[in-house]
Amino acid sequence: MEAKRYNIVVIGCKMGVRHIKAVVGNENANLYGICDINEEKMAEVAALYNPKKTTTDWKEFANDPEVDVAIVVTPDKLHLEMTEGFLRAGKHVLCEKPMALSVEECEKMMQVEKETGKKLMVGQVGRFVPAYRRAKRMIDEGVIGELFYVESEYAHNYGDHHRGANDWRLDPDRHPVIGGGCHAIDLLRWIAGDPTEVYGISNHKCLTDWPVDDSCVCLLKFPNGVNGKVFTSIGCKKNSRHRSAFFGTKGTIFCSNLDNTLTLFTGDEKHPIYGREWYTVPQPIPVTIHHHNTEDELKMFLSAIMNDGPCAISTYDGASTVAVCCAVVESCKTGMPVQVKYPEKP
Repeated sequence: MEAKRYNIVVIGCKMGVRHIKAVVGNENANLYGICDINEEKMAEVAALYNPKKTTTDWKEFANDPEVDVAIVVTPDKLHLEMTEGFLRAGKHVLCEKPMALSVEECEKMMQVEKETGKKLMVGQVGRFVPAYRRAKRMIDEGVIGELFYVESEYAHNYGDHHRGANDWRLDPDRHPVIGGGCHAIDLLRWIAGDPTEVYGISNHKCLTDWPVDDSCVCLLKFPNGVNGKVFTSIGCKKNSRHRSAFFGTKGTIFCSNLDNTLTLFTGDEKHPIYGREWYTVPQPIPVTIHHHNTEDELKMFLSAIMNDGPCAISTYDGASTVAVCCAVVESCKTGMPVQVKYPEKP
């Protein structure tokens, strides 16, 4: 039996190239079109991947009855408008992280999803990192006992190379914690649950010409007495390796988004090298290319559409991560701990 194929359009051709590759490599997907306001960049990408159509106006695809699915990979402030437009036009949508820049915008997207009955998944791609998936499974199985501390980071250098088209990342409403730190915060939410309170401090030492603080440390109170920490930096001098650690009563796990392995320390003093083991994790794409596992992300999204099941990352999850990020930003401004205000559950 021939596999069902969905006509997919990708909106945004820079970060969107990863999604385009995933579409081309998926037996249930057909690269129907790509869209970008930069015609030169779009032509360059089109020459490599041969979509049926190209356009600089995303609304052409929203109004095209041949389109089944839209993948929105655009500046964060455009997510609401584009996602709502595609959903109301009867298309399913995979929207890149962060879901939006405010909880209010996220709630609007959730409402439109409910009204239209179409699938909307948020691309918190950290949940598809092989090392993180293995770590979560081990934690859920009790390999390291009861969690008591978790930490992660989003730390690399935007500098002059990652300002975005027309400097869209310099938008003062796009705090680095919301735009980038959401990776680390979502990862810890996925593993440790929803934090009730956060406390953040930030400074502005590296990207002094940017309108927002470029470094932030936040402490988080998770359920069951678990404490956590997230470090966000967009100006530090290092590559984009996001280290994470999970401490339990029986062991500790260290890993990162670029690791082919994770390291487990156990409480068994008789174990070789003081209880340290390396676990090899499945790596769907070469780690030297990139850590964004858009292949599995798309596969699971299409599975939800085909089987009319829940999305791997729900809109409530996407909105809740934004809620935590916004609480951290508020805490940095006030200098006081902030209670997280989550959206209403659907």
